[in-house]
Amino acid sequence: MAAGFHISRVATEGWGAQLLARQFPAGNWGGSPRRWRSDLPKEDRGLLITLYSLAVLMDLGLDPSSKQARKMIDCVDKRLVFKRLNNRPYLHGETEPCINGRILGSGSYFKKPNDALANQLLGEQLEDGGWNCEAWPFLSPKRPASRRSSFHTTICVLEGLLDYERAGRKSAAVTKARKRAENYLLERRMFRSLRTGKVIDKRWLRFSFPTFWHYDVLRGLEYLRNAGIKPDRRAREAIKVVIERRHQNGRWPLNLLHPEQIPLQMETDIGSASRWNTLRALRVLRWYNNSTW
Repeated sequence: MAAGFHISRVATEGWGAQLLARQFPAGNWGGSPRRWRSDLPKEDRGLLITLYSLAVLMDLGLDPSSKQARKMIDCVDKRLVFKRLNNRPYLHGETEPCINGRILGSGSYFKKPNDALANQLLGEQLEDGGWNCEAWPFLSPKRPASRRSSFHTTICVLEGLLDYERAGRKSAAVTKARKRAENYLLERRMFRSLRTGKVIDKRWLRFSFPTFWHYDVLRGLEYLRNAGIKPDRRAREAIKVVIERRHQNGRWPLNLLHPEQIPLQMETDIGSASRWNTLRALRVLRWYNNSTW
């Protein structure tokens, strides 16, 4: 949150107010871009856009105790269901851990922590310490189940578990699971293959906002900062990536846009200064430089 900007204003001004106003009476947000996720029924696309909208409202710092936030999440809670899962309430989650991590976080932040959903995620952690939506055969029946974690899924679950803990559900089991997943990221220097040492995906070195389900180095470091992790040398190379992305004007640009969308135009000019990338990068560098390791 920018200095001098009070959290209560998010509900009534700027992007926060605009995004809240775009929620449908049915509880969801819609308006998917043409041809985006044409493999999914329209209803499922709308549920994903709702997922991303809730995540952005959290990122913006919407006060969960505000009347606008309570009205918004009550509408989600009472009216949205996963029809294909026997009308399971939206905030109870579905089958994919990447989606469930974000639902757990949104529910914990805006409404109440869901113990069953958290336990489901803990039971799906893989041996290497992370999570992967493709680790379960029923999610990708045409492909063999993966036993290796995904950075994308892992960061979504980590963020959700952190919000779950902060909603009053701190436990040895959750802390242990998060520590294992944090080590999964750090052992790989936040972006390298453990086996070869090569950069796993060069897109992870370019920063976007909103991130949707996508991992990148800045998102990973921002999680570590937010979780109060004491940085060590394993984060050093990732920090260097952040420093190198800074433009001469002192700001960080928007490096790429993901195909997913929410019904709100935020920062869309690739190469131009990004307020959100700049804010997150400055927070990460302050966290790293203030450590005494």
